[in-house]
Amino acid sequence: MILRKALCAIAGIYLLSFLLLCIFQRSFLYFPSRTCVSLRDAGANRAFRQIAVRTEDGLDLIAWYAPATSKPFTFVFFHGNGDSLAGALEVADPYIIAGYGFLAVEYRGYSGLPGSPNEAGLYADARANIKGLMAQGVKSENIILFGHSLGTGVATQMAEEFHVGGLMLLAPYLSIPELAQTDYPFYPVEYAVLDRFESFKKMGKIHVPLLIANGFNDRVIPPSQGKQLFALANEPKQFHSLPNCGHNDCFEDFAAIALDWTKHLEGTN
Repeated sequence: MILRKALCAIAGIYLLSFLLLCIFQRSFLYFPSRTCVSLRDAGANRAFRQIAVRTEDGLDLIAWYAPATSKPFTFVFFHGNGDSLAGALEVADPYIIAGYGFLAVEYRGYSGLPGSPNEAGLYADARANIKGLMAQGVKSENIILFGHSLGTGVATQMAEEFHVGGLMLLAPYLSIPELAQTDYPFYPVEYAVLDRFESFKKMGKIHVPLLIANGFNDRVIPPSQGKQLFALANEPKQFHSLPNCGHNDCFEDFAAIALDWTKHLEGTN
């Protein structure tokens, strides 16, 4: 009798904890900064200007844009789940210095913007930014999509929707369910995930030059997932493992690789 009660209690705790995990799952996926930051406050490169972005579902967002000065491509950057517009500035510097354009996309609910983040919403935000960039005269084939961490799922979806010049994924994952199952192996979370970002299902449909890199010491997203994603992709493609890098400290090493890769794209553009 005592054993049965103990087992029932354990089962109850397990089910309750799983239920709470399911209910609050978006709180574990998105970590938006609610602070509004201006370009001046962020100490932005003078090349940047703030632009207005209106989504298909009626949200008024902003993005920071530095037009290209001497090179044909513009990078469209989708940041990770705990980053923000301000955090994108340092990422942008090497590309702007090299003469490329750079559009730092911000998601709904981040940086003091309206709305709450979810998969469909982030796709809508990305779509509006790309269409807005094209309306300013940047051709789709001169756009390079650049995603980091969570943003790799957004970038991959956009590469399926738009005929762009290239796709760069830094610290990508196969899908959020795959990642969640790694983080919570004792729960059947892969069946309960709402925002799935299933990049592994999309890679075979994408036919643009691809660059994937993972930090060798990444403890947030297993580097093996980047390698598996790479194996599913079409040519032309490159994969790089960045030694002595983790999850959020790869941008400088990656920039050198990305700029060399992009230089070769210019000859085929």
